[in-house]
Amino acid sequence: MPTADPESSRSHVLLIPSYNTGAKVLETVQEALRHWVPVWVVVDGSTDGSGDALAKLADDNPRLRVLSLPENEGKGAAVLFGIRTAEAEGFTHALTMDADGQHPANLVRAFMETSARHPDRMILGNPRFDDSAPGLRVNGRRISNFWANLETLWAGIGDSLFGFRVYPIIPLRKVMEGTRWARRFDFDPEVAVRLCWSGVRPLNIPAPCRYFTTAEGGVSQFRYVRDNALLTWMHARLVCGFVVRSPRLLWQRLTRQ
Repeated sequence: MPTADPESSRSHVLLIPSYNTGAKVLETVQEALRHWVPVWVVVDGSTDGSGDALAKLADDNPRLRVLSLPENEGKGAAVLFGIRTAEAEGFTHALTMDADGQHPANLVRAFMETSARHPDRMILGNPRFDDSAPGLRVNGRRISNFWANLETLWAGIGDSLFGFRVYPIIPLRKVMEGTRWARRFDFDPEVAVRLCWSGVRPLNIPAPCRYFTTAEGGVSQFRYVRDNALLTWMHARLVCGFVVRSPRLLWQRLTRQ
């Protein structure tokens, strides 16, 4: 069981991007604080009052920090803002966790400890869905997973869309600053592919994922047509990038073995 007041890490920060997630983000943050310190929330231009509620919570809890963007820029943009701030303050790794309560806060410490043992790797959650998961979402992500693995010569990305991950901050910042994309729903799959291209290998850990109903306070920003169109365009771009990089990726694979 986690301690009531875990010791604050100076290398690994838990980063939660949040946009209009209502009261659910407060539950998520409070649960996260039971398992890790520090916890940072990047409020991505929220207009539902959750930013004010988080700021009030942070006033009473020095283990929590709230950063704010004036307008909604997307998950990837919020993460980039957070990791730039974290890097400037000496942090080397960041675990990203969704604000909607889907991700398992009780596994934060295990993921962070795995990252500490393998600091050059990205630690990817490999989701285990229960009956709450919409079948369309579960089946649809298999398409993205296929393309992500093709684009990396099957480097080992277990799930391209699951955002419960630990990233080494400097490589993540560099790949994000090297592209104008990966700022919205395309963030998770695109950075996983680009990090593989840059030589950061994935390490997968199973993690349960729960979808909450509206009655349970669940909030989703996923828009089926808009976001699937974004993913389609993203994979079209990445396939082109893969074709250019494939000789080097193949050489890296052969020499690594």
